Amino acid sequence: MVKLDKDEFNEHIFTRINNLISDYELINEGELIAVALSGGKDSVLTLHALKKYQQFLDFDLVAISVDEGIKGYRQHGIDSAVNNAKALGVELVQKSFKDDEGFALDDIYSDFKSACIPCGVFRRNILNKTAYEVGACKIATGHNLDDEIQSFLMSFARGDTIKFSKFGPELDVIHPKLVPRIKPLWNTPEKEVGMWAVLNNIDIHLDECPYSHLSLRAKIKEFLNVSEDQYPGIKQNVMESFKQILNFENDIVTNLNECEVCGEPTSSSICKACELKELISQNCENHICNE
Repeated sequence: MVKLDKDEFNEHIFTRINNLISDYELINEGELIAVALSGGKDSVLTLHALKKYQQFLDFDLVAISVDEGIKGYRQHGIDSAVNNAKALGVELVQKSFKDDEGFALDDIYSDFKSACIPCGVFRRNILNKTAYEVGACKIATGHNLDDEIQSFLMSFARGDTIKFSKFGPELDVIHPKLVPRIKPLWNTPEKEVGMWAVLNNIDIHLDECPYSHLSLRAKIKEFLNVSEDQYPGIKQNVMESFKQILNFENDIVTNLNECEVCGEPTSSSICKACELKELISQNCENHICNE
């Protein structure tokens, strides 16, 4: 077995990330970039990569962590986020479902077919509100190549072509209060992210979310990994096909309003977070009545 050279691998992975940032102009001089920092390998690499990229461009960084409230799981990630932000000298803003929404994910997940539904909605809502409040120009997420093709296939399988506009390494500004996302790891395979963390002995949260096995994403992820083992290169082929679709003219226009309840951007009159909170409130009342 050939021993992997740490310095060569680091140069390989950071050069790819740097080129993506430069080619797509993901970051501009003077901007404040908020990194969505869960403490997992992808978000931690994103933070390290953007910190290194400050050598080439003058911009500011802040990190945001969100504690969803998953007992025995989430605290490990929060600890990793705190340690990495401190080591790199990046301010970390800590938020939680409990403080911002009034409940932990463990309290309300049973009201839904999958815990990923409320988790995704409330996490995105908190990230966007926090990034907007601190004045961030963009939110950098840890979505890697595997995440992107999983999302693409999920939307393809559901016939949800509107979601195609959300793919790619950057999202355009479509509402003043909706902070656009960038994905510095967009073309970096998940396997290489893990290799980077191991080679450099990085403090990361390795545990699998106890709710993730219930999601469609988990099933598609397993399918892709098995297919990649049998037919090496299939993930890259999906990505290349995906890039061709990105080159098509997208006539889908998303008109956003402001939620009548909380004021957050939404395509409806009431945002998804407020819809779910109303559902959770009704379920709580029903539980009390049935006791």
